[in-house]
Amino acid sequence: MNRMIVSLILMVGLLFGVIVLASGMGKWRLPDDQQGYSPAQPISYSHRLHAGELGINCQFCHTAAEHSPYAGIPSTDVCMKCHKFVTCSFDVLQQEITKADKEKRKPKIIISAKLEKLYETLGLDDPQQPIQPDKAKSIPWIRVHNLPDYVAFDHSAHVGAGVACQKCHGPVESMERVRQFQSLSMGWCVNCHRESTQNGINGKTVHASTDCATCHY
Repeated sequence: MNRMIVSLILMVGLLFGVIVLASGMGKWRLPDDQQGYSPAQPISYSHRLHAGELGINCQFCHTAAEHSPYAGIPSTDVCMKCHKFVTCSFDVLQQEITKADKEKRKPKIIISAKLEKLYETLGLDDPQQPIQPDKAKSIPWIRVHNLPDYVAFDHSAHVGAGVACQKCHGPVESMERVRQFQSLSMGWCVNCHRESTQNGINGKTVHASTDCATCHY
């Protein structure tokens, strides 16, 4: 009788363990797999607005991607190419212009709450003032895509071969806040190289090496 009770307890425990294991397997990840990582940034920059609605090319901001291993984090100078003059949404600007016309005055500069953070970082009270280097600070952006130190990824090689940014980064143009879309695991990269060699990229024949030394050196 005691043996039967012990066996029953063991069976129930084993069944419970299997259920717990099965329910948690979907959350298992290999080391360095940060798929889905989407940290809050110091400034709420919307890729959906800039890359999606406005259609700004990725390389307008990530200027180094075509010529360097690193895509580069946009400098505040790049931001100010537009935001020296664009200080709020178009709707808010139009409302102010209409109001100013009725009151027979010049429109006031309206600064959105999100852009205030940009101007504060640069030490600007007026966006159209020249930036003073001694007052300006760097924006402490949080890196989203972090490959292990033993992996070498070259943006220029991939951009030059015609690989779309979305292949690795997903539909960034639809993301309000950027997240890591793919696993970026070694298996995922190797499969991509094999498929590219077999099928080509945009009709162009390529040889995407699967030699270890290509990415690990």
